[in-house]
Amino acid sequence: MFNSGFLIALGANLPSEVGSPAQTLVAALARLGGQGLSLRAVSRFYRSPAFPAGSGPDYVNAAAVVAGEMAPEAALEALHRVEESLGRVRARRWEARKIDLDLIAAGAAVLPDRETFDAWRALPLEAQMREAPGRLVLPHPRLAERAFVLIPLAEIAPGWRHPVTGETVAAMAKRLPEAEKAALHPFEAPFAAD
Repeated sequence: MFNSGFLIALGANLPSEVGSPAQTLVAALARLGGQGLSLRAVSRFYRSPAFPAGSGPDYVNAAAVVAGEMAPEAALEALHRVEESLGRVRARRWEARKIDLDLIAAGAAVLPDRETFDAWRALPLEAQMREAPGRLVLPHPRLAERAFVLIPLAEIAPGWRHPVTGETVAAMAKRLPEAEKAALHPFEAPFAAD
């Protein structure tokens, strides 16, 4: 059962200086090592509709397991540096973007505490679209609701257990509505395996 390391969700729906959204995800994965994070596993790439509906072009999504000798906050800063190196500018929530690297979980950590996690998980959608936490909240409060995170994650960490609910990634993915799962389409990443 997997419950260590960092779980990362990757997404892009605009081209960047390195090319298409898929090529940008490949570049982001390659740049993790320069930030002290080592790639342990990566899912297939998926096309998925932008969320919320109509907010932009389809996304390319993937998930990765990475390891690093650092605190979760430092791992998030490392992900932000990779985003910035690929042209990401944070302007508003849920906008179209060149790259998005989300720290989904850090092993079995619940950060900053259970009360904060519960408050963000219970936030209504309208508030989610306006508000962002001022500090790292883990696991990601919307993890169990997002097919574009769970489907790729189920390929590489199906046994990771949510530290609050106790559910595995595989169980959360299975529980997703069929229409949401069917909206994701896997495709070959634009790079050759070593």
